Amino acid sequence: MTIDSARGAPSPGAAGDPSGLTEASPELIQLLTPEGVRVEHPDYPLDLTPEEVRGLYRDLVMVRRIDMEAVALTRQGELGLWASLLGQEAAQVGSGRALAERDMVFPTYREHGVAWTRGLDPLKVLAMFRGLSNCGWDPAEHNFHLYTVVIGSQTLHATGYAMGIQRDGVLGTENAAATIAYFGDGATSQGDVNESFVFASVFNAPIVFFCQNNQWAISEPLEKQSRIPLYRRAQGFGFPGLRVDGNDVFACLAVTRKALEAARSGQGPTLIEAFTYRMGAHTTTDDPTRYRLEAELEAWKLKDPIERVKAYLVRGDLADTAFFDEVDAEAKQYAADLRRRCLALPDPQPMEIFRNVYAEPHALISEEQEQFAAYLESFETEGSGS
Repeated sequence: MTIDSARGAPSPGAAGDPSGLTEASPELIQLLTPEGVRVEHPDYPLDLTPEEVRGLYRDLVMVRRIDMEAVALTRQGELGLWASLLGQEAAQVGSGRALAERDMVFPTYREHGVAWTRGLDPLKVLAMFRGLSNCGWDPAEHNFHLYTVVIGSQTLHATGYAMGIQRDGVLGTENAAATIAYFGDGATSQGDVNESFVFASVFNAPIVFFCQNNQWAISEPLEKQSRIPLYRRAQGFGFPGLRVDGNDVFACLAVTRKALEAARSGQGPTLIEAFTYRMGAHTTTDDPTRYRLEAELEAWKLKDPIERVKAYLVRGDLADTAFFDEVDAEAKQYAADLRRRCLALPDPQPMEIFRNVYAEPHALISEEQEQFAAYLESFETEGSGS
């Protein structure tokens, strides 16, 4: 199965492959092998300076270390929940670094790596999972929208925003922008995602749909989500789809960059399926050992996105031990500082939960606020001995 370079549809899959595609197929766009060997792709040329490669490596290491610290904070009762991105760093950093400043990101609840590339302080993400903010941050500050827990709904938001860009008349100009919507393989079974595909296709909206196929929709494997590779669904909606090695930061960068350029020039939407693996739990409330084999995890560890970039740097004599030690030390110090800042956050006042729910006064919210205030006051009355 191949993707037509002129933004066409995929051709039929290889005989004997019931899904139409295997992870090792030539249709999987890859620029850096798991062994750290650089390969070329005729449709996705990518020229990176040694400094840029070292920068991507630093991104990957920093993002993973932040993620590990957040998991630890959750286990220690300092965060209410955390959705780890372990194993998906390349998909997020690569696609994130492909974005232009004007582009708008619509994430799920796991895009901590994309948030990092947009310059969002990880403390704001931690504060949200600590229950200290109603939303987390101003979407306009970094063109990074709010985390979305309702599965798939952000794709509708992103498509509507993209249609707005289209109506601004800026496509094909130096002021052009696009949107990118992130979602997982499980979300492709949601109506919202499919409705987004319809609108984006019919209106030729400037949007990139970036599906991080991490093989598991919580405890449901991919084969219970789709009979065909996910990227091929785009064909039925009338726009191109492709599958990229989601553990290859080079390929994710090149593929997303090209798709965004196409969107900004008025060529419409693209579906990117980043074929990756969720090496951790779905969230910190999940136990993946109940539904998947350890051997599967061990096999994917050999495709670790960080180790392959490190191998490339070593192979090309582009970095030495001192560089790697420096990055590790920086990540460790950053995580320690992030922990300190997280623990120093003030506890919110109970009544804060009612703020900013609606722009105008709302009768039901006012009633609930009064009831909750009376409930809190009852404890004070009991404590006074009256």
